[in-house]
Parts: sequence; C-alpha cells; structure tokens
Amino acid sequence: MNELQDTPPEAPGPPAGGARHDTNSAAVEQPVKPVIRAAAAKRANASVIGMIIALVLSIGAFLPVVLMNPSPKSDGYRPDINVSAIAQNAAGVAGFTPVAPETGDTFRSNYARWESGSGSGVATWEVGYLTPKESFIGLVQTRQANPTWLLQQTKNAPVTGTRNAGGRDWELRDTGKGEKSMVLDYRGTTVILTGPAQLEEFSVLAAAVVKSLESNPPATVSPSATTAP
Repeated sequence: MNELQDTPPEAPGPPAGGARHDTNSAAVEQPVKPVIRAAAAKRANASVIGMIIALVLSIGAFLPVVLMNPSPKSDGYRPDINVSAIAQNAAGVAGFTPVAPETGDTFRSNYARWESGSGSGVATWEVGYLTPKESFIGLVQTRQANPTWLLQQTKNAPVTGTRNAGGRDWELRDTGKGEKSMVLDYRGTTVILTGPAQLEEFSVLAAAVVKSLESNPPATVSPSATTAP
C-alpha cells in the first residue's frame, strides 16, 4: 500500500485574511474617547460664565422694581364705598332715607346697595361693614318687615335679651354658633345688624345707626308690610 494513502489529510487552516479580520473587529468594539482641545474647553467655560453673569445682571435689574411694588397685605383689598351718596340715590325708590352711619375710619363698608326684593317680596337697604377687629356686620333696613322675613334674616336665632345702644333698646338674637343679630324697630323702619363680630362692635355700629335714623325724616309704613308669618 502506498504510504501517501495512509496519511490522513491535514485540516484546512484559517483563511489567509482571518487574523486581520479579528484584529479589525476588536479595534471597532473599543470605545473612542473624545479629546477636547484646550482652546475649545476655554471657549465653553467662557460661554457658561457669560450666561451666569447675564442672569445675575437681569436679577439685579428687576429686583428694585419688585421691592418698589410690595405684595398686598394679608388683610386684602378694601374698596372705598361712599355709603351716604348711595343712600341718597336709593331714597327715591325706597320711600325713606336709608341709614348711612358715620363710623369714621373704624368701620369700613365693602358694599352698599338697594335690593328691590323681587325674590323675598321685601325691598331692603343693605350695607356690609368690616369691623376694626377684622370681623363683619351686615346691615339690613326695610319698612316692609314681617315675622317670616325677620326669621330668615336672623337665621332663626331665638331672642336672648336686649342690648342698649344709642339710647335705644335693641332686641338681641343669638344662634349660639358665633352669628348674632340686633334688631330695632324705630321711626317707621326695621334695622337688623347680623354677623360674627363681638357685641362691643355691634353696639358701636348700632349707636351710629340710631344717630343716622334720628337725623333722617321718619318713614311712612309701607302698605305692603304685614305682621302675618
């Protein structure tokens, strides 16, 4: 037998370009680290510093404007209502001169209006007062009072006594939940003061109401007024 036939053939080797192919793959897989030149880094830092300087200058320009215009105080806005002028305008339709208590700067009104009573059937003069102790008292005056309307205005509060103010005895009604009312029938109209304020503040406003009532001509009783519930 020929010896050449007994020798097994050798396994084929890798292709000639195989080793070069593996080397290139390894090179591609390695991350590339960017290199920033010193001049470019200096320009980038200069841009950031410039932005910070511009921001500081902008804040410095607007800060004086903000300080010159402080925000409103916590007590809120209080409109300047001329109660006396509005009362004079309402006198023609009311049939009486509505009260305009002189309270100086101690009580501030936040509304004054004439309500025709289209819903309740009782036309009323209404004024809201902010008290010196940051509370509230609402004033309602009418010449058409009736027991049902009176209970609605006083929130069904029971009569708990009387309180003298301005030389007149006012009927005191108290709900027991902070809300209270003082009621006075005088010179042809009924005046009701209602709110959560302290009784001392009620008395001050009530005295001013009596003074205003006595300075106005008495009202005639409205034909539509009734005492039926």
